[in-house]
Amino acid sequence: MNGTDLVALGPLLALGAAAVVTLLSIAVRRHQRATATIAGLGLVAAACALPAAADVAPRQVTALVRIDDFALLYIGLFLAAAFATIVLAHDDLRRRAEPHREEFHVLVLLSTLGACVLATSTHFASFFLGLETSSVALYALIAYPRSGPAHAEAGLKYLLLAGASSAFLLFGMALVYADLGALSFDGFAAALLAGRGTPALVWPALALVVAGASFKLAVAPFHMWVPDVYQGAPAPVTGFLATVSKGAVLAALLRLFVALGGVERPVVVWTFGALAVTSMLAGNLLALSQRSLKRLLACSSVAHLGYVLVAFLAAAPVALEAVTWYLVAYFVTTLAAFGVVTVLAGGDREADALDDYRGLFWRRPWLAALLTGCLLSLAGIPLTAGFLAKFYALAAGTSEARWALVVALVVNSALSAFYYLRVVVAMAAPAPAAAPARRVPLGAGVLLAVLALLLVGLGVYPAALTALIRATATALS
Repeated sequence: MNGTDLVALGPLLALGAAAVVTLLSIAVRRHQRATATIAGLGLVAAACALPAAADVAPRQVTALVRIDDFALLYIGLFLAAAFATIVLAHDDLRRRAEPHREEFHVLVLLSTLGACVLATSTHFASFFLGLETSSVALYALIAYPRSGPAHAEAGLKYLLLAGASSAFLLFGMALVYADLGALSFDGFAAALLAGRGTPALVWPALALVVAGASFKLAVAPFHMWVPDVYQGAPAPVTGFLATVSKGAVLAALLRLFVALGGVERPVVVWTFGALAVTSMLAGNLLALSQRSLKRLLACSSVAHLGYVLVAFLAAAPVALEAVTWYLVAYFVTTLAAFGVVTVLAGGDREADALDDYRGLFWRRPWLAALLTGCLLSLAGIPLTAGFLAKFYALAAGTSEARWALVVALVVNSALSAFYYLRVVVAMAAPAPAAAPARRVPLGAGVLLAVLALLLVGLGVYPAALTALIRATATALS
C-alpha cells in the first residue's frame, strides 16, 4: 500500500480515527455535547477527504476494496445521514435522561464505517466484514435506551434474526469458495463465464446470499422483524436503520450484480421480480391497518424496497442511476419524517400513535407541513423528490419491458396513498386539548429546514443530482 492508496482510503481512515478519538474523549471526560461535537467534526473531516479521494479514483486498494466515484457518492450519502442522526439524537438522549449517553455517538460512527466498507466492497470477505461492523453497532443502538422493555425487545429481535441471516450469508459464501475457489466479485464472475461453476452448488449459494441480504433489506418474506424493531428503536436510530443500513447493502448488491451480469440471467430476474411484487403487496397491505406512525413507516419501507427492486432489474447503467436516485430521495424523506417524530416527543414517550398527530396543523403548522411533504414524497406526488424517484423506477422498468412489475408499482403506489393521506387528514382534524409544545432545538430545526429544502428542491430542480448520479453510474458500469 502506498501514499495514493492512503489518499483513496482517506474517508474511511478519517471515519475510523473519529471513532477512536471520540472513544478516547469519553475516557477522559464524559460530556454529551462535547462528544457529539467531536463525532460530528469527525464526519465532516471524512466528508472533506472525499474530493482528494475522487482525484485518485478509480483505484483498487487490495482485492477487497475499490474506491471509485460510485463508492464515494454512497460514502458521502452515508456520512450526511450519520450527521443528521447525531444532530437529532443529541436532544433525544438528553430528554430521555440516559446515564451514559456518550457511547451512542461512537456506535453511530462505527455503524457508518461498516456501511462505507460495504459501498467499496469487491470481495465477499469485505462484504461480510462491512455488514457485520454496521450490524453489531446497530444491535446496541436499537436497544440503547433503558427506559422500558420495548427497546431491549427490539434490539434482541434484531440480534437474533440478523444472526440467522448472517449464517445464511456465510454458508452461501462458503459454497462459492468450495466450488469456484474465488471470493472476489470479479473472480466469481470470471469463473461462471468460464463454465467452471457446478449448478448444484452455485445457485444454492447465490440463493443463500440473496436470502441473507434480503433480511437486511427487509424484503418480503424476510420483513416480519421490521414493524417491531422500528417501533422499539429510538426515532433517530430508526431513521438511521431505514436509510444507511439498507442503502449500504443495496450498494454492495449493485456491485455484485454488475460484475455477474445478473439481469441477463432469467432465474435472477424471476427471483427478484417475485421479491419485488411480494414486498410491494405485503408492505402496503400491512400499512393499511397500522395505528402507529413508526409501524406505518416500517411497513411502507418494505413496499419501497419493492419499488427499488423494479429499478434494480434494469440493465446497467440505467439500474444504477435509478436505484441511486431512489435512495437519495428516500434518505431525505425518511430522515425528515423521523426527525419530525423525534422533535415532537416529550418525556420518555415518543409521538408514535396517530392520535398524537391529530390537529398538528393547528398546533405546530411548520412541522405538520414538513411531515405532509414527507408523506406526499413517499406517495410519489409531483414536485417532491419521491415523485422523481418513482419516475426513475418506472423508467428503468419500462426500459427492460418489465410490464408486470411496472403495473404492480403503479397499483401499489396508488394503494399507498390511502394510508399516507390518512395521517394528513388526522393532522388537519380539530386540535384536542394538549400540553404546551416543546421548543424545537436549534440544531434539529436547522437540519429539518435543510431536509425540507432538499425534499422540494430535488423534485423541482433535479438536474444537478441527476448529472452527478449519471456520471458515477456510467463509471461503474
